[in-house]
Amino acid sequence: MLIPRHLRPRVEAALADTRVVMVAGARQVGKSTLVGELARERRAVVRTLDDHGTRELARADPRGFIAGLGDGLVVIDEVQRAPDTLLAIKMEVDRDPRPGRFLLTGSANILTLPAIADALTGRIELTTLWPLSQAEIERSQANLVDALFAGRPPQVSGAPVGRAAWVVRAVAGGYPEARVRRPHRRAAWFESYLATTLARDLADIEAIRKAQEMPRLLRLLATQAANIVHWGALAPRIGLDAKTVRAYSRLLETMFLVGFLPGWRPGLGAREVQAPKVYISDSGLLAHLLGVDESRAASDVQVTGKLFENFVAMEVTRALASSDVPATAYHYRDPDRRRGGEVDLVLEDRGGALVAIEAKAAASVSASDFAGLVRLRDRRGSQLEAGVVVYAGEQTLPFGDRLWALPVAAIWTG
Repeated sequence: MLIPRHLRPRVEAALADTRVVMVAGARQVGKSTLVGELARERRAVVRTLDDHGTRELARADPRGFIAGLGDGLVVIDEVQRAPDTLLAIKMEVDRDPRPGRFLLTGSANILTLPAIADALTGRIELTTLWPLSQAEIERSQANLVDALFAGRPPQVSGAPVGRAAWVVRAVAGGYPEARVRRPHRRAAWFESYLATTLARDLADIEAIRKAQEMPRLLRLLATQAANIVHWGALAPRIGLDAKTVRAYSRLLETMFLVGFLPGWRPGLGAREVQAPKVYISDSGLLAHLLGVDESRAASDVQVTGKLFENFVAMEVTRALASSDVPATAYHYRDPDRRRGGEVDLVLEDRGGALVAIEAKAAASVSASDFAGLVRLRDRRGSQLEAGVVVYAGEQTLPFGDRLWALPVAAIWTG
């Protein structure tokens, strides 16, 4: 059954005032389905560069390929397979600057390539489609980010308690095809998915010297999920130098398989030098990379907290992609490095308002779980709109000025 995607209104809004719109995201998250709906409704010309003949034509003669597609809406699927096509699109939309000329999809964020990014500056809007969110799966319009920036966290009662509240959802993840498979078949799907994705998309976006190390690096990053990354510490474990590990990790980010959160500081420049935290883009993929099933995810203390925080962080990331409030996600470490001086997620909007989120895989919370949130609130004053500890409990509980304990079910029930 087709699941409505929360990103669709944002794509439609972009088509109304922007010449080129790109829906980017990992393979198999539903990009082609989303743009296919829009293409049928708008009677667009559709071309996919996964088709060998179409791809070779686009590579051999990008300008001729684009010129032959007409002057209506054109949809090009998996555009990263012929990057020079984007330069031809730039020339076409400069000639005809009407909005809504091109709707593109890509399984790699090729806008990180300097030549492409410079050519399309001011002409393109990038949107990101992640694997299905839990709110989408439940057909809910809830958006936790908007609720928290409004200072009105969802008031939930009677939610499932403990591991039952989230483990099955987290291990299944949000890839549409993976989540409907039986657990033992899901592992086979992920293995095939990673093999083909790493082999095909890496070749399209970058010629790397040791491509065979990428699966090992991805699994190594999975063991560090929800932790701060230190490139020098990772390098010896995979036999590469720190500079190469960092560059290869950023390629995995470009393919939407991992995400890195920079550290938050009040001064804008200071954030650029803070070590990032790493997350795997889908909790089901993380469970697969760690080799754990639902039983182990619920009982192994080395896995449970990591998986829960990654699950919460990526659900918030999905909500950010479609929220009404444009905000950026960070992590926070108190510069004094005192006990309780960390916050898992800090969201900041363009006006400087903050939302802070802690994740705790337990059915109860105490005042000590709010130490980082309290410190951040007291330091930033009225900037903080809401601070929440997301936990596996039954109901929303107030814990002081602008602080709440929030059941994980609030993410998808609103």
